[in-house]
Amino acid sequence: MIRGTGASEEERRARAALTRIIEPGDEYGGRWLRELGAVELLGRLTAQPYAPGALAGASERRIEGLRVRAASAEPERDLAAVDAVGGRFVVPGDAEWPRQLDDLGDARPVGLWVRGRPDLRRWALRSVAVVGARACTPYGAHMAADLASGLAERGWVVVSGAAFGVDGAAHRGALAVQGATVAVLACGVDAAYPRGHAGLIGRIAEQGLLVGELPPGAHPTPSRFILRNRVIAALTRGTVVVEAEYRSGSLVTARSAQRLGRYTMGVPGPATSGLSAGVHELLRGEAVLVTDAAEVAELVGDIGDLAPARRGPVLPRDLLDPVSTRVLEAIPPRGRGATGREVAHGAGTAVDEALGRLYELHSLGFVERHGDRWELAAGATHRPNARRGGA
Repeated sequence: MIRGTGASEEERRARAALTRIIEPGDEYGGRWLRELGAVELLGRLTAQPYAPGALAGASERRIEGLRVRAASAEPERDLAAVDAVGGRFVVPGDAEWPRQLDDLGDARPVGLWVRGRPDLRRWALRSVAVVGARACTPYGAHMAADLASGLAERGWVVVSGAAFGVDGAAHRGALAVQGATVAVLACGVDAAYPRGHAGLIGRIAEQGLLVGELPPGAHPTPSRFILRNRVIAALTRGTVVVEAEYRSGSLVTARSAQRLGRYTMGVPGPATSGLSAGVHELLRGEAVLVTDAAEVAELVGDIGDLAPARRGPVLPRDLLDPVSTRVLEAIPPRGRGATGREVAHGAGTAVDEALGRLYELHSLGFVERHGDRWELAAGATHRPNARRGGA
């Protein structure tokens, strides 16, 4: 399945070959690609014999390693393999290419292998990354799923890495509400990694998108996981981190987002939790604290995407005017009562005004009258923080 015809087929094949030769995020390779173009770069890597100095900036030993890879690259086979699983290879110049990836400069992907029906560029325009610890707590899993489902219900695309823990919870949260989700993989889009997420990755391929820099059949390595995170950061409007230790790939994503000028957000956890220590360190810097999808949408969304105002419950006595409040607070606790003159003295007002307020409070159910004395009605006890001078 081919979508977008911005690049020539010769360039598309060359870039497909280069994804087997150049590692993701290789800035030397990116510079050569920018200066020479994909076809010329591939030609220099496969030339027999190699012309010394044809590729400046790298050692001859390193170039020899790239040439070994180039000799075994079969782009037609890889393009056929991705087509067989309903995928495609998207390159710069295609209508589907997310142009925000260009912010990565020479670390920009050579191309993206994509599996799934939706248009990647359109989805990426309104997307948020939700990432975090693999060995997350139940709290972390709950927050990731809740954030993802809330964002999906608001029309946002949830992007993550399909790993165990927070990533998986985020994808499931979006899928649970029939929302949009994208998994950025550190392996080929025809593979399921981790194997324990084979079912989840299959659902994402059906309902959302699988995206990767590596060609079909490529396997993940620790460095590829780290480098994958820059794509997550660049692809989205902002990154939310839910639980992360001090040494965490999720923090790499967040810091990449910060360098790219994207929004960086963190969900706080217990101060004693090592799994939240990295998030809290982010929050001590330029990251923004968020607790739900509405707060995320307010930050990354358009004008008018405001989170609801947060406050405690409004009690009936909160609606009283200041004088009536002072009169009510001047009445002693239940069982003692006070005369109108005593209430006026305690409230700092005239007796006539105090009596007028007492009758109003009586009609509202706040006070009771017993002869010439006034008492608090049942349920109208003083709140500790309402007393003048109280904490």
